[in-house]
Amino acid sequence: MTVLGIGGIGTSEAACAIVVDGELRAAVEEKKLRSEVRRLPQTAIKTCLALAKTNKVDLVSVARRAEEWALDEIRAALPGVAITLVDHHLAHAASAFHASGFSDATVLTVDSGDDLVTARRWSGSASRLTSQHELLWPDSVGALYSRVTELLGFQRGADEHKVQWLSTSGDDRFVDTFESILGEPWMPMNRGYLQDKGFLPRILSLKEGEKVSENLRPHIAAGVQRAMERYLLRVSGSGENLCLAGGVFFNVLLVRAFEMSSLWKNVFVQPAAGNSGTAIGAAYVGSTDALKPMRTLALGPEYAAEEIKKVLENCKLGFRYMITSDEAIETALRLLGDHKIVAWMQGRMEFGPRALGNRSILASPLDPYSSENLNVFIKHREGFRKFAASIPAEHVGEYFEAGPNARNLATISRVKPGYRATFATTLMGDGLARVHVVHADENPLFHRLLIEFGKKYGLPVLYNTSFNLFGDPLVCTPRDAVRSFFSSGIDALITGNFLIEK
Repeated sequence: MTVLGIGGIGTSEAACAIVVDGELRAAVEEKKLRSEVRRLPQTAIKTCLALAKTNKVDLVSVARRAEEWALDEIRAALPGVAITLVDHHLAHAASAFHASGFSDATVLTVDSGDDLVTARRWSGSASRLTSQHELLWPDSVGALYSRVTELLGFQRGADEHKVQWLSTSGDDRFVDTFESILGEPWMPMNRGYLQDKGFLPRILSLKEGEKVSENLRPHIAAGVQRAMERYLLRVSGSGENLCLAGGVFFNVLLVRAFEMSSLWKNVFVQPAAGNSGTAIGAAYVGSTDALKPMRTLALGPEYAAEEIKKVLENCKLGFRYMITSDEAIETALRLLGDHKIVAWMQGRMEFGPRALGNRSILASPLDPYSSENLNVFIKHREGFRKFAASIPAEHVGEYFEAGPNARNLATISRVKPGYRATFATTLMGDGLARVHVVHADENPLFHRLLIEFGKKYGLPVLYNTSFNLFGDPLVCTPRDAVRSFFSSGIDALITGNFLIEK
């Protein structure tokens, strides 16, 4: 059975996924393919069909946000194909449970409540998900976190990730305040913070119209972060296996809190936790086949040498073609050893917001200025936002304490004490760092690059950040890569076996 899943319809998170014979074959967000997102992710639909090498679709399964126009457009794009609508939080739950490989689990889905449901807890067994508890708007953990994001001077609905990083340098002085707002699990919250615009400033002892001081910002961020962690741990219950999904679980510090808790033995978070990920969940729900766990997030398009060459020649660029992958790796090692910043574009594009070695900007941790160069001259972002350290799975235990979700950069890890000076520029509070664990069976080329870097320079680690600029999504095409390369301070671009240098 071939099921086309669609999620995030009508939003910038519109995406498509395709499940064939129970296996997730492709998934891609529309915004990575087009500069403007239309109401229906039509380009993503065509791309997924091409990647799955099929024109035959048995069912279109839509994560419910659909309006009348959406159904009309789906019928026009795929005439004669049956359509089913899937509850939004069920799509979130399925995206995590069926991807995890667990035969049974508790599933927790938490988001801001776009469909009026803000949280649900599910029991997952075999192919069945049963709802146990739910919270309805305006009782919303996500909405509270977004309100604090705005209070701290960031953009609500876009910059919540900045609050979590800011929280790592704050103390617990406001935790009790935020816990009093959240209240007891599955019970109504103190809704004053939503109904009264001045409520949060007042309980934080700010005068009317007063901005939060720079000294106070980390402590407010820490207060809402740690209160949210404690609250959602109580909400989750306890047991053997736990799956997490919904936009709130993009928060890697929150995921780590679950991983470190004694309440759960095994924790899996859907890495594409937000509305785009509901496309995967909808496709899983629609399938009647035995479902297979998600093996990789490299689910998007890839480009042959002929396609890359055509773009480079069309742009009238000088380039060097490296005949073998050995030569490409040796070239990358030389550049990184010379403390150059290298854009690395290989294989299929990742689904979700995180670069996992296919659309990455790489730097050597042996370069004392690498973090500054990445932040100031390439990414143009705040210094408290740190970069990931990518490391082969065989070596991670020597340098880091990392959970299984580090495979998808969906959690935060801890640097072992003996190496904190080595990775000083990536550290956050309490020795924490973003760590990406790379497995040879999932990304053999990137894994090999890390292994060879370790052999040559004595440290099998590269700093890794997403290959994108100015808030744009990950680059997808060779043309996207060239544009970003020449719009930044990146020194070299290796795309496929082609090298471009400045």
